[in-house]
Amino acid sequence: MRNCIGLSILLSLAGNAIAQQPVSMEDLRLLVGISAVEISPDGSTLAVITSRANFADNKNEAQLFAVDASSGATRPLTSARPQVSGPLWSPDGQTLAFLAPDAGGEPQIWLLPIRGGEARCFTSSPTGVDRFSWRPDGAAIAYAAEDEAAQLEGEARHISTIRIGDQDMFLRHAVQPQHIWIQPTRSGPAQRLTSGRWSLEYVLPPSSGASPLSWSKDGTQIAFARVASTDSGKFDEVNAAIVEVATGAIRSLNDIASLQTAPTFSPTDAALVYHSPRDGKPENINDIYLALGPNGAARNLTHDLDRNLYTALWMPDGKQLLVAGNERASVGVWLQPLEGAARALDLDGLVVSGSFGYELSVAGNGAIAFAASRTDKAAEVYVMDSSAAKPRCLTHFNDWTQSRRMAQAERVTWKSAEGFEEDGVITLPSDLSTPRPLVLVIHGGPTSSSKLSFNLMAQLMAAKGWVVFSPNYRGSDNLGNAYAAAIWNDAGAGPGRDVMDGVAELRKRAYVDATRSAVTGWSYGGFMTTWLLGKYPLEWRAGVSGAPVTNWIDMYNLADGNVQMRWSFGGSPWKGEFAAAYREQSPITYATAIKAPTLVMTNLEDFRVPPTQAFELYHALKDNGVETEFVGFQGRTHFSSDPVNARERTRLWIDWVERHLGEPVAEANGSR
Repeated sequence: MRNCIGLSILLSLAGNAIAQQPVSMEDLRLLVGISAVEISPDGSTLAVITSRANFADNKNEAQLFAVDASSGATRPLTSARPQVSGPLWSPDGQTLAFLAPDAGGEPQIWLLPIRGGEARCFTSSPTGVDRFSWRPDGAAIAYAAEDEAAQLEGEARHISTIRIGDQDMFLRHAVQPQHIWIQPTRSGPAQRLTSGRWSLEYVLPPSSGASPLSWSKDGTQIAFARVASTDSGKFDEVNAAIVEVATGAIRSLNDIASLQTAPTFSPTDAALVYHSPRDGKPENINDIYLALGPNGAARNLTHDLDRNLYTALWMPDGKQLLVAGNERASVGVWLQPLEGAARALDLDGLVVSGSFGYELSVAGNGAIAFAASRTDKAAEVYVMDSSAAKPRCLTHFNDWTQSRRMAQAERVTWKSAEGFEEDGVITLPSDLSTPRPLVLVIHGGPTSSSKLSFNLMAQLMAAKGWVVFSPNYRGSDNLGNAYAAAIWNDAGAGPGRDVMDGVAELRKRAYVDATRSAVTGWSYGGFMTTWLLGKYPLEWRAGVSGAPVTNWIDMYNLADGNVQMRWSFGGSPWKGEFAAAYREQSPITYATAIKAPTLVMTNLEDFRVPPTQAFELYHALKDNGVETEFVGFQGRTHFSSDPVNARERTRLWIDWVERHLGEPVAEANGSR
């Protein structure tokens, strides 16, 4: 007996020792990504996609699971199928459709009987399927597919020219329009429904997803979003339209020509909602508008909510919507009735996963499913049996996080000189007995926000003994329209003051070493990093500028958004009255003032933030004697998403900061 007791004590001590280990880079092997949470119509089962890193083969492997909504029992639905996405339940809940490659590698719709049986490939689109939607009676599926390129013959087949237009500089081939096809679920080939030089809306990630294909209740119409051209620089010219399934006749929803996305029919009648920036102005947050009939005037449902909303799902009664958007240091989820004020749901401190759209799903019985995390617990799948119920955790994909010593995080607030009530997130090391370095990790976007969700980068940095500060600056979408819109034609100076006001607030705290600070970020975070390094050069020991926007003229000329930059500065930089604003708000203008050792990173075919700007920054630093390194990653992407290079990016980022923070000075916590 004494031996058994002794063994149990040893095991307990060993368990406690394991529990005290902080997060490390090796934990990237354990982290499970969760996406595409879809609850069945009767609320009994959830479809979930997980993603795990396979470092040996350098790929992320996806798997589709079914999760019982009562017990949490989880079973795999796919195996040996490393790519799977977009699960959608049939209206009767008996079949699960999803996208996966066919033998030729093109994504097709597959149908899986949920009670047992093998998945069968349902479509055979030569160009693959981008997205799809079940008809309400389950008898057909509408899907979006790119047109086939014209087949050239003879010597003409060797011509490699591409019409560029308003596209990004790394365009590899001409983009063909996307159109709607319909295929019966029982028998018969797919039938083309729409055609023309115009296209369904499509997107280049990271961004909000492309607008869905939404069937009317009676199955006679499909609402969709269209663009006049496939040029990515003209995606602001997107508008809602409706096609009659029987005839193919298309009409505009309400003759609005731009900035109108995601038209979605009510489940109970002909009403529909769509997304559009407030008052039709692109600098404003995204609101949800209600249209009650053909060519009827639309009404803003969410103006009083005053949050940037990327998700709007009809509730089963057709009288209210489930909407979501960034809310202070979290994600707010509200029930928005068609008449009256929104009501916030109590998520018990959980932060719903997602950035430009959220992992939420609604069942026919009103149950709500979602993926969410906390600062000390990576994402899992949750369900609320009703909008008034408490969330229940169903899965245990990331239980390994419970055996780690997680750094604590909290929301911090301050008031800007202009009177904005501002906020951010700080992640604290376990030992605050002596002043600790302050390391900024600034979010991109800028239409985004830092939240109290699981953040592996912040955890890794806190494990180094650093105070990690993730500020929300004007342009962030978590504090209302006035704050989000304040960045327009003030890309650097105003946001820079916001961040530095937050830094000043933190430097008042005894546990912050005011003499040892680093500033880092990716994308717009790289913009802010470069701006702060140049405008506040004596504040920083080190900088990491990743995928940095440094030159707005390059963004106008070369990025996928290109000419849409005119909305931010009043017009084209090639018109004299606007050129000065582009130069004055470009961090490269002030790069020769940078003093801190700075690591520059970029993807060499980054369509979102072309790497020309990183090259410019590197040479400005190098030619002025600033310690710098310049690292490029391969691929037409804004983020290196393959596991090996994503890990390498994180390693280089943290190592650079660690190497250059230096030792504390005697007057720690003094002013500089």
